[in-house]
Order: sequence, then C-alpha cells, then structure tokens
Amino acid sequence: MVAKISNIWRFPVKSLSPEKLTKAKVEIGDAIPGDRRFALALASTLFDSATPHWLPKNSFLMLMKNEKLAALETIFDENTNELKILRGGKQVARGKLTDPVGRAMVEDFFSAYMKDEAHGKPRLVEAKGETAFSDQKRKMISIINLASIRDLERVLGKPIEPTRFRANIMIEGIEPWSEFNWIGKTVSCGSAGLIIHERIGRCPAINVNPISGERDENLVKTLHDGFGHTDMGIFAAVTKAGIFAVDDTLNVTD
Repeated sequence: MVAKISNIWRFPVKSLSPEKLTKAKVEIGDAIPGDRRFALALASTLFDSATPHWLPKNSFLMLMKNEKLAALETIFDENTNELKILRGGKQVARGKLTDPVGRAMVEDFFSAYMKDEAHGKPRLVEAKGETAFSDQKRKMISIINLASIRDLERVLGKPIEPTRFRANIMIEGIEPWSEFNWIGKTVSCGSAGLIIHERIGRCPAINVNPISGERDENLVKTLHDGFGHTDMGIFAAVTKAGIFAVDDTLNVTD
C-alpha cells in the first residue's frame, strides 16, 4: 500500500484558520513556509521582536484553552500580509500584520472578542529566522493518516472533522496507525526528503470543533480508552529541500 498526499495545510496565525495549499516548497530544517508565522501572545508574555525566540503554547491564545477562536474564520493574504477576520460569514476586522496600525486593529479586536480570556490586550507577534510558533522548539511538519482518523471515528461512533488535528499533510492509502511504524525512517515526498521523528501526543485542543467553535468531544479520552495512547499523527523534519504537492506519494525507506 502506498501513502499519497490528499491535503496540504498551513496555519498563518497560530490557533486560527488553516490555509489549503496545492503544493509547498520546503528547505532543510524548516517548516512549510508561512506556517505558524504569527501568534497572539498574552499580555503577560515576554517577547522581544528584535530577538524572536520559541515560547511554549501557554504563552499565547490557543484552542486548548480558548475554543472561541475556532468560531472565527480568518483569511491571510501572504502578498499583502493582511488578515481578514470573519464571524458568521461577515467581516468584523482586518489589518496588515506587518504594519503597527494593522497589528493594533487586530489586537483590539481580539481583546474585545476574548474579553477576560485574553488576560489583557493580546499582542500580535511574528516568528522570524529559526523561530516558529509551533508547539515544538524544532521546526517540523506534521502528518496525519486519514485512515487513523476513520478508525477513531469507528470507536467514537460519529464523524470527526480532520482539521481538528491541525496537520500540515494529510495522507491516504495506508492502514490505520501504520504511520507509527515510520518512526526513525526516511521518506521521499515529491522532490523533498523527510525523516520521521516521533508520534504526536495530543492535548485537549482536539476536543474543539473547528467549525462550531464548541468543545463538543473528549477525543483525548477516546484515544486513551480505545487505543491505549493519546497519539494521532507523526512529526517529520525536512532533510532534503524540495517541493511536494497534492497527489504525490510518500516513499518510506529505512
């Protein structure tokens, strides 16, 4: 059985809407360009934009604690660096994230929208260089096997929106959970090369419905009770620069 890429996603702003891609060009040791480039730091978070550095996820507004974020739709234009924020299909705010005035408009919106959950006015921060606002210090690409999600659906007894798991690459064509056998192996993905590092342990962020914005499941418990672990997906590091696209196959070697 051969794994094939069915979807490619990136998340321009941590914990906000995903952006669907048809292809991605990656460099050694890097993530998908633009993935988790921005984040909404809590007012109490110490972050110097002149010397950006990795911070743990509790430094930011995040789905694990702030499910209201999922009720918003955000659209990022990488050509203009403008973020549009929609609620119920209607635009409620917009701002250029690389411009002080634009950032302030976005920050003001989230301060009003999140209210006490923001613990003060959040600050829009940008990752640069070696920094990324993912949950790992090292830049990684996350991969989800859709067959594993379907097996989780079987145990849960209902469908699950795959974007709950906020993966960069979704794959089809292999048996459920067989991706866990790839740990430590190299993978060719289009013209790019990857090495699979580890399984992805899941936190309560996956309990949030990405469409309704409600915390409507306890998928961490379902994973534990049904499979004896709380993992879904794998992390990969780029070892060879290249391009991969939807419908490309993943070829695994030792």
